[in-house]
Amino acid sequence: MAKVAVVGAGAWGTAIAIQAVRKGHTVTLWAREPEVMESVRASRVNEPFLPGFPLPEAITVTLDKRAAVRGAELVVLVPPSKFLREVAKSLAGAIEPNAVVVVASKGIEESTLKLMSEVMSEVLPEVGPERLAFLSGPTFAKEVAAGKPCNVVAASKDPRASTRVQEMLHSPFFRVYASQDPVGVEVGGALKNVMAIAAGAVDALDLGTNARAGIITRALAEMTRFGVALGADPLTFLGLAGMGDLVLTCTGALSRNRQLGVEVASGADPASYVASRRTVAEGYYTARAAYDLAKKLGIDAPIVEQVHFVLHEGRPLMEALGMLVSREYKDELRGIRT
Repeated sequence: MAKVAVVGAGAWGTAIAIQAVRKGHTVTLWAREPEVMESVRASRVNEPFLPGFPLPEAITVTLDKRAAVRGAELVVLVPPSKFLREVAKSLAGAIEPNAVVVVASKGIEESTLKLMSEVMSEVLPEVGPERLAFLSGPTFAKEVAAGKPCNVVAASKDPRASTRVQEMLHSPFFRVYASQDPVGVEVGGALKNVMAIAAGAVDALDLGTNARAGIITRALAEMTRFGVALGADPLTFLGLAGMGDLVLTCTGALSRNRQLGVEVASGADPASYVASRRTVAEGYYTARAAYDLAKKLGIDAPIVEQVHFVLHEGRPLMEALGMLVSREYKDELRGIRT
């Protein structure tokens, strides 16, 4: 039995906390929102973010993040990606020197266009590769909390970190695979949210299952181009953080990002819809960052581009669709005109 700290009490962070208790650990869960603590005190349920799932007594909720990580052997950071820099920076000097840190946030920092690993190296340089891993894969928090089977991947430049995550969290119904390609795992985890918005729109417009399969497949090619440009192994995108998470997020009814695409296709204003929701659709923010990053890297990213313009520049959805389907014909794998 060990102490685990989960920093971020959204649905995903709460589900990870529940899984850690299933492994026999005690967990301190940091919540930014006082109403989460009040809810757990009153009913042992995180009503604002994960209703319907009582928290085991081995989970303690606190509003003090530095106290949460004190004495923890495993620290899991799960804030929305736009807040990772702030949250991680506030933990400098508080994390135990032998603790493994796992980042489970998925996204690209808007202001800098940096991956979460780059953010971590800037704000917590004392956490070296042997202690730092990135968790991703096809998971809906509600299904993890319910104990349904899933597979995830823990990626680290140093296998000692990913192995430690496996030892701490792996179970028959929460299988943790290891990877030495954190960049690929991060890129897949971030961009699949953008692609799911496009897939949700395709479904809401009733364009058919052929179109849905097409958007998912071309999204995978686009994600791989990003990854390769940033130094990732292209094979990573055939795994859990690539194809696995992409398929789940593009097709699953519990996907917040897919639902955003559905709502936009149904006439909702993207900014107003996102502002009205307590939970974060990461793809809304990642679309802008990924669009800017594609321009910086010189990547052909037509799906990211159109999602960005629809969400942030007011481009009509049907105009964006027309621009996608009228692109010149190209070689499938090399992306060049034949």
